[in-house]
Amino acid sequence: MPKLLPWLLLVAATLSAQAAPLRVFITNEESNEVSVIDGATNKVIASVPVGIRPRGIGVSPDRQEIYVAVSGENTIAVIDPATLKVVRYFSSGNDPETFAVHPNGNLYISNEEDAKASVYNPRTGELIAEIKVGLEPEGVAISPDGTRAIVTSESTNMLHVIAIPEHKLVANILVGARPRAAAFSADGKTAYATSEISGEVKKIDVAAGTILARMPLADNKAKPKDILPSRDGQRLYVAGGRANRVFVLDEHTLAIVHEIPVGKRVWGLALNQAGTRLYTTDGASDQVSVIDTVANRVIASVPVGKMPWGIALLE
Repeated sequence: MPKLLPWLLLVAATLSAQAAPLRVFITNEESNEVSVIDGATNKVIASVPVGIRPRGIGVSPDRQEIYVAVSGENTIAVIDPATLKVVRYFSSGNDPETFAVHPNGNLYISNEEDAKASVYNPRTGELIAEIKVGLEPEGVAISPDGTRAIVTSESTNMLHVIAIPEHKLVANILVGARPRAAAFSADGKTAYATSEISGEVKKIDVAAGTILARMPLADNKAKPKDILPSRDGQRLYVAGGRANRVFVLDEHTLAIVHEIPVGKRVWGLALNQAGTRLYTTDGASDQVSVIDTVANRVIASVPVGKMPWGIALLE
């Protein structure tokens, strides 16, 4: 029997991980709250007031805290996922638009009005670094190995590559008009970015700082915002904005392989760990769409607060 113990413990741990409940956290810009959705039932189970104009949202690496950029109050709200209460706030610099959570737990924040990125320790509220970038920074992405950050600047039309831990700019890459979001490939060598005004997706060689490919979304209503790679590295999911669709692209060629109708003004995207469910914030419809990524179709629409924007998953 003792020989079976390690195997039994492994099975128990696997079953426990599989049984972990999925919750979806949504920032609602105009109702100043975070909606919490039960992933099993696709129902809202809580609404957490956080302050004026919440936008970016993320989860700590240990899954013990939810961070919310409260843009109208220049703070980050910290939510306890167990109690679904705000437990503290800390200053984030002027107008925090969005942020990415580094594997070490630090937050890399775009401060839109100040044309800079700031780095904070969310446990202490300590400001670690400030990096000047272009005008109206918005999207932030961290490479899988944690050695690079990308910040998009909407009005300068650039991706700014920042070395970590030096917190120095190592490249400024000119892309299409008004880049909104960026994402790294699984190996960190390639980045992908959306350009809202030009309605394009770009594929970028991070080390060389060059554009490898670009794909217009073939719809004059498409104003792409968020972008996410699939878990298997074969697809890119792009929030099409006013096109009211999620575009599914081949990650290697950028060819459009599917278009999935969702609600109005789709902005934010989040993918579960298994890669089987994609969640979208449909801002002008005040809802979240739940997409089956195998069937490439919406399987549920969940009413949330007013003007949902950011989205994060806790599994």
